[in-house]
Amino acid sequence: MNPQARRAFCAGLAAACMALPAMAQTEAPYPTRSIEMIVAYAPGGGTDLVARLLARHLEKKLGASVVVLNRPGAGGGIGFGELARARPDGYTIGFINTPNVLTIPIERKSSFHWSQYDLIGNLVDDPGGFAIHNSNPITTLAGLAAYAKANPGAVTVGTTGTGSDDHLAMLLFAKATGTQLTHVPYKGAGEVRAASTGQQITIGAINVGEVLAYQKSGTPLRLLGQMSAARSSLAPQVPTFREQGIDIELASLRGLAAPKGLPEGVRKKLVDAVAAIAADPQFHQQAEAMYAPLRYLAPPAYAAELERTEAGFRKLWSEMPWQDGKP
Repeated sequence: MNPQARRAFCAGLAAACMALPAMAQTEAPYPTRSIEMIVAYAPGGGTDLVARLLARHLEKKLGASVVVLNRPGAGGGIGFGELARARPDGYTIGFINTPNVLTIPIERKSSFHWSQYDLIGNLVDDPGGFAIHNSNPITTLAGLAAYAKANPGAVTVGTTGTGSDDHLAMLLFAKATGTQLTHVPYKGAGEVRAASTGQQITIGAINVGEVLAYQKSGTPLRLLGQMSAARSSLAPQVPTFREQGIDIELASLRGLAAPKGLPEGVRKKLVDAVAAIAADPQFHQQAEAMYAPLRYLAPPAYAAELERTEAGFRKLWSEMPWQDGKP
């Protein structure tokens, strides 16, 4: 073999050897190591609790450990951005929450958009609510509006951040009642609960399922109203906002997603696992015990829901650009 042919042979052999690890990695069964699940809010909130429940079920389905990583801040923007930037190999997945994952890119420049994720499936649809400390004499939304009118700016409302369903509900309530409220943003529902319990704020804008779970653990909070179209079966005794003359309907979808570009086999394995868990009676029973209202949406239906909801928020932004503190 002449020198030129030898060099060509050696170069080809080296290239083939370099490709072997990549081929082995591609062909290796998924998963072969632990999976990280990003939650864009602080520990103790509804998303965090559902994530930890789902992680236990995924571990059984996939045969690998699932580690929940809390990445709170910027109304969920920090966690959503980290998820979008992760390697699309199936070893980083996470929850995306509406409306925040939709409203943040509308209101400001962001490093993510819902179309940048491979959707795995939605699990929870939790209506918004206004919660107040048990010792507060206000018992209705009308009573809250009357107090707010008599004391402009004195009613403080804790939310999970600017552009969240909680924040939008606060702004819509202020607009509908002609009142002035003071916004107090937090990194997660757990922090809002703590501030409400400590009476550092007047109202905790917290989703219904989360409030019910807090009540079960002894937190002295009660709901003034729920933002669902009809009374939730979880809280049939709590009137809706519409029943009380306030036309607000808002809820938080909480679904699982991964960075765009998952290998098809990995994507299918994750989608099938979540679909099977969502249909599991034991998972339903455990979710109901923590007051998580389940609503499974397969990826195509989930994408259609996000697209429809995003269009509604863009229309709302054009009519009433939400800002921190006033509509």
